[in-house]
Amino acid sequence: MLNRVMSSYGDFNKNLIADLRAHGGKATSGPFHGRDVLILTTKGAKSGEIRENPVVFTRRGDHYVIVASKGGAPTHPSWYHNLLKHPEVTVEVLGEKFKVRAQVADDEEYETLYQRHADVNPGFHDYRKKTSRKIPVIVLDRAK
Repeated sequence: MLNRVMSSYGDFNKNLIADLRAHGGKATSGPFHGRDVLILTTKGAKSGEIRENPVVFTRRGDHYVIVASKGGAPTHPSWYHNLLKHPEVTVEVLGEKFKVRAQVADDEEYETLYQRHADVNPGFHDYRKKTSRKIPVIVLDRAK
């Protein structure tokens, strides 16, 4: 059963990524329709393999903000561990592909960024209620 769930989750992500690429970075259906979603390409922390994940984002000025919620699961998503080990990553936003450097938000800006993200994407308020872990907020700074 777990393999089927993981397979369907992987298929969902692959289909969403294909939809984003086919439509200039905009999801045309499903739960991400009308939301800001980027494609995050990381290098596996353990495997070293290239991984792609669709991730909802908000903005802080010129920076992109993503939240490692994993839907409120008790563990961080794999892509978060990948970012910690290899913070230089690639994103695709609205059909444009570029390099960024990922940095976990410090305590000073954490709450402001999380609240702003959750206000735009209300499900993130619920994710906090589902888990006891501190859900990381990551700021992506475009490489110069």
